Amino acid sequence: MEFNGVILEDTYAEGFPVWVARVVITAVSKEWAYKAATEATGFATSTIGCPCEAGIEKYLSASETPDHRPGYSILICCGKKALKEQVLERIAECVLTAPTTAVFNGKAGSEEIIPVKLHFFGDGYESKVEVGGIQCWSIPIMGGDFIIEEEVGAIKGVAGGNFLIMGDSQMSALVAAEAAVTAIADVPGCITPFPGGVVSSGSKVGSKKYKFMGASTNEKFCPSIASKVEDTEIPAGVKAVYEIVIDGVDVASVNAAMKAGVQAACRVPGVVKITAGNYGGNLGPFKFQLKDCI
Repeated sequence: MEFNGVILEDTYAEGFPVWVARVVITAVSKEWAYKAATEATGFATSTIGCPCEAGIEKYLSASETPDHRPGYSILICCGKKALKEQVLERIAECVLTAPTTAVFNGKAGSEEIIPVKLHFFGDGYESKVEVGGIQCWSIPIMGGDFIIEEEVGAIKGVAGGNFLIMGDSQMSALVAAEAAVTAIADVPGCITPFPGGVVSSGSKVGSKKYKFMGASTNEKFCPSIASKVEDTEIPAGVKAVYEIVIDGVDVASVNAAMKAGVQAACRVPGVVKITAGNYGGNLGPFKFQLKDCI
């Protein structure tokens, strides 16, 4: 298959179930809301080594938030048991501590309700307030009052959507990856949890040489050693490969993100091929076919 002269391999990305919570963070300015959202989604690229996968979903204007201030919605994705802990800790340590912030339920779904219970930080000085018709807690802090809606909804979503961009230079592949991430940012219900949305060090399960490693470099997609790897997946002329990983609230969202991202990447000069990663159906039940992206 081809799109805009770029080869699309006849394969699929393999997704698996994950629990997803959406948290809305507002602040006195777009800049402060962004700083808090960025902090709250830190160290959350891959569950291989992080406690969860998280990222900024989208910017929210003042007309879209309960307290009529600018904000961002973030998605936090992991197993059901760990999700409660991750939502609480990221709000408590990364948002409560940020100047002028407030937190509201982003209503990802109602399959699971997470009780944040942060009002105890008020040490008895906390009080109940209504903001935008929503019952919240007001917690007195040094910078003013921290407003929080303490129940956050969660839903069973999808993780593992992905595609790999192969370029004839490092910059062509990177520009294409950036274009893909920008396009995906316009798709609601999805995040790309890696730095800037781009994966530079895609991995494989385990290690051929070091038995203590749970994951190691995916040598089949490393251009600099293509001549040394018998089963290399690097075509002639490819100098760099970047991966885009997508988590979403449902299959439809991830499908839409895959389509938007792949098409955007294929429009960048220098992109040679697009492929995707899977484990032959052993990782999860969801299959995102690259052929559906064109």
